Amino acid sequence: MGAKLKVTGLLTLGAVAGALTTMQLTAIARNNYAPIPLAEMQQLARAFEILKSDYVEPVDEKKLITDALTGMAAGLDPHSQYFDRKSYKEFREAVSGKFVGVGIEIGMEDGVVKVVSPIEGSPAFKAGLKSGDLITKIDDTAVKGLAMDQAVKRMRGEKNTKVALTIFRKAENRSFTVTIVRDEILTQSVRAKMVEPGYAWLRVSQFQERTVEDFATKLQDLYKQDPNIKGLVLDLRNDPGGLLEGALALSAAFLPTNVVVVSTNGQIPDAKATYTASPEIYARRGYDPLRGLPAAVKSVPLVVLVNEGSASASEIVAGALQDHHRAIVMGAQTFGKGSVQSVRPLTPEGDTALKITTARYYTPSGRSIQAKGIVPDVWLDETAEGNVFAALRMREADLDKHLMNGEEKDEAREKAREEARKKLEDQAAKIKDGTIKPLPEFGTTEDFQLAQALNRLKNRPVMVSKTMTERAPEATAEQ
Repeated sequence: MGAKLKVTGLLTLGAVAGALTTMQLTAIARNNYAPIPLAEMQQLARAFEILKSDYVEPVDEKKLITDALTGMAAGLDPHSQYFDRKSYKEFREAVSGKFVGVGIEIGMEDGVVKVVSPIEGSPAFKAGLKSGDLITKIDDTAVKGLAMDQAVKRMRGEKNTKVALTIFRKAENRSFTVTIVRDEILTQSVRAKMVEPGYAWLRVSQFQERTVEDFATKLQDLYKQDPNIKGLVLDLRNDPGGLLEGALALSAAFLPTNVVVVSTNGQIPDAKATYTASPEIYARRGYDPLRGLPAAVKSVPLVVLVNEGSASASEIVAGALQDHHRAIVMGAQTFGKGSVQSVRPLTPEGDTALKITTARYYTPSGRSIQAKGIVPDVWLDETAEGNVFAALRMREADLDKHLMNGEEKDEAREKAREEARKKLEDQAAKIKDGTIKPLPEFGTTEDFQLAQALNRLKNRPVMVSKTMTERAPEATAEQ
């Protein structure tokens, strides 16, 4: 694999921000849809007839319709999308945090799947897979050459079916095959630990249906370990977003009751709303998962870590805590996805749907961060030596058809990205195996940004970035 492909692969495995987007999953039944433009619909029907009858080869009718629906949604903005049955099922799995598989968090290394961590209690965990194990074959298929999503699909399947994984364990310099029975997996979107006496780290990797309950449980566990926590780091780096209610609940955990967390504004009445830090807003079926949290959570010194991969729901949290002066936001300017998507089923069975952008969101002070992001209070580089991948990461403003100024590209940003890519590729070419060293895992002792956040909580000197600055705002006024 060439250096260029390795660099691209590293970025892909980082954070494709906004993939989950901030969503409201409540289906709204509305009968006041705009009249159908009959002339244009007749053109669409005529085009369908021509393609079906005159194309060089027979065409699948359902595929034509699916492609038309896909094009309609994708032509609006980067986050609107048509879901067919298969993609809607996958989407619901991602939001729910449940799927059927073997239960491992994975990355890629040297073209094969690397086990980052087996999920506790999963079939893979019970089968003895360990962090660092390399998966070289899935059943009879060699992993080398597969994209990560292809490898994931092969490991997933129906509940109670078997999959054979060939493992290479570096520490023991041996290969072996293990047969695992697939089962329903509950993904862990929240991790937490006491990094040292008095100081805690709590990471939210995305906002799923179980995130709030997991967040509350992890935070309670931290206070059981140390009832007198002196400082907490809320890590939202590379968090691509998810459910709006999760962002509201996490913000409410740290803010006074009933203060504004976020407001939204769009074309339909349901899109014009103000959300506050109250259980009535985020609780499900009357149950408030935050009610058991210690009172100290409201006042514990707090740092929020963000980066270019922090998007959507994670930006709501960072913006609310920043505007209310409840936390110091440290890191890099965030992704800038300031829009809300709603999911609308298209069939009575509810097996296909449209995910469409229905509103912009605004921080408590009235800021729209669409295509801009949250600007940190303290800028940090990725490592003590500087930034490695920051300039290469895509942001909302780089996406075609994004809200605001969608037709123009920031040439300076494009140039910086290409220069950074070339620099990495040149470095990779000089290394024997062409492998660029990835950034340290979040939450480890090698995590430079976490170390700076802890320094801030302890009132010690912080190694502030000397090169990172706020990105220029877009030239076109907000629509």
